[in-house]
Amino acid sequence: MTLEDLPQQMYEQFARLGQALSDPTRLRILNRLCQTEHSVRELAEQLGHSPANTSAHLQVLLRAQMVKKRKQGRRVLYSLAGEQALRLWLALRDTALEQLPEVREAMRRYADDEALMPDLSGDELLEKVQNGEIALLDLRPRKEYETGHLPDARSIPHTELQERIDELRDTDRTIVAYCRGPWCVAAIKSVHTLREAGLDARRIPGGVAEWRAEGRAVQTG
Repeated sequence: MTLEDLPQQMYEQFARLGQALSDPTRLRILNRLCQTEHSVRELAEQLGHSPANTSAHLQVLLRAQMVKKRKQGRRVLYSLAGEQALRLWLALRDTALEQLPEVREAMRRYADDEALMPDLSGDELLEKVQNGEIALLDLRPRKEYETGHLPDARSIPHTELQERIDELRDTDRTIVAYCRGPWCVAAIKSVHTLREAGLDARRIPGGVAEWRAEGRAVQTG
């Protein structure tokens, strides 16, 4: 390759990355890996795909350096390749939320309701938690919570919310819930459930991925 060939080589590599991000299933995988690492079988079960199909998508993301893998005994676990991969996924997602009319309309119809809390900076959110104004509720599965959660967040997975809702009646604070992102169905439905039960509940569109992208530390365990 000569110096004159360099631009074309770069564009080809950029296109390879774009191709890796051009499939809805691969984007769903990235969103899951923003939360915690998973095996092929775990991802396949969550996505409703076969392990072979899921593995093929992971290989594309591996070649594009968007994910990485490690061995744990006989298992192979996949995770995001790093903070740059996280920021790229969030940039793609947020650009679509801002630029695509179909996305904006879907969000307006299903996810833009009165329970959505206005945007708060990380510092403002932490201050309200520490002052006792709000109680943070993490609705994700326990494994994702233990991998990393917002500071002082309480874990009640959305699948357990109905049977554990009485645990939240002892607080006079506003309950602020989060899950996996702005359009997370679990968060939307869970906050409706809390409000119907008479609790002062809201949701924030962001969560752990956005928190980490800002360079903020999460709590584990």
